[in-house]
Amino acid sequence: MKVAEVRHILDTIRDMFPDAHCELNHSNAFELTIAVLLSAQCTDATVNKVTEDLFQKYKTPLDYISVPLEELERDIRRIGLFRNKAKHIQSLCSILIEQYGGEVPQAHDLLVTLPGVGRKTANVVVSNAFGVPAIAVDTHVERVAKRLALAGWKDSVLEVEKKLMKAVPREEWTLTHHRLIFFGRYHCKAQNPSCQVCPLLDVCREGKKRMKTAVIRKDNDVLKASKKLEMKKRMG
Repeated sequence: MKVAEVRHILDTIRDMFPDAHCELNHSNAFELTIAVLLSAQCTDATVNKVTEDLFQKYKTPLDYISVPLEELERDIRRIGLFRNKAKHIQSLCSILIEQYGGEVPQAHDLLVTLPGVGRKTANVVVSNAFGVPAIAVDTHVERVAKRLALAGWKDSVLEVEKKLMKAVPREEWTLTHHRLIFFGRYHCKAQNPSCQVCPLLDVCREGKKRMKTAVIRKDNDVLKASKKLEMKKRMG
């Protein structure tokens, strides 16, 4: 994709969502790490409901490992995969205490070694908690990037990330990450994207396909209605 086309996309989503931000509630790097870990296969809204009480009860890594696993499981049971996530949280907290003085490490390569922390989680933490430019690819970012041809249909998550990092200026990585999420979450949805009113329809291969299909369907409906009316006239 040409530089001008990428710029057009970036400027458009900037204008659509100028206040895009991380929607996971947190007050420090540790809380953000826990929140992102919990958000896997779960909505941010649900995570925020759970962490509202969770972050009142558990303030430090020591708090999380000072309770039985079953108690932590009960505290996060509204979260998908809560049993595995509870285990990851306690293991992660033990490592933070033993190796990092109870603090979340700032280095990306150290973060990804923590239980339950993958590349996406690490990117979210370093960019939002430590101000390091990064593009975290979640389902929204991946979907939008592929629909807008910023990445290939068959690209892996890592390939999508690399292509976005190459196409987007480094100083815009973090903001673009948030804007792509907002664009995918509130506009370019998985099932019912707002193609008919999308300002990026001109560069969206998925949107053009959907709109073409919608026109064909509408023409067929009109044709069917016309045939029914003609038959009624003949019979009447």
